[in-house]
Amino acid sequence: MSYAIVRVGGKQYRVEEGQSILVDRMRAEEGDKVDLQPLLFADGDKSVLDAGDLGKVKIQAVVTGHERGKKIHGLKFKPKRGYKRRYGARSHLTRLEISSIKASARKAPAKKEDSDGS
Repeated sequence: MSYAIVRVGGKQYRVEEGQSILVDRMRAEEGDKVDLQPLLFADGDKSVLDAGDLGKVKIQAVVTGHERGKKIHGLKFKPKRGYKRRYGARSHLTRLEISSIKASARKAPAKKEDSDGS
């Protein structure tokens, strides 16, 4: 089973093909294809960490929708002063579905035929 570690919005996620992940809100529209930046690629016993080889790894995801996260409640309180403030916040999220993880094979250098003219 192959998997990859990708960076999206300053955070790192472990992804596999067909997996759905929630990331911070992206500007992409619903249905858009997005290329993700790989940090590591592993396929069975082989793993790729080198920046040159990671350039050959293509990880594509499809934006399936935009959502809002769970509400987080907070409270500010100072005793004996009558100060109390409640607040809440919800994060804006984007759901990505990993459509493909591909590592292109290394190409052997092309052989040049010497033309000596003899």
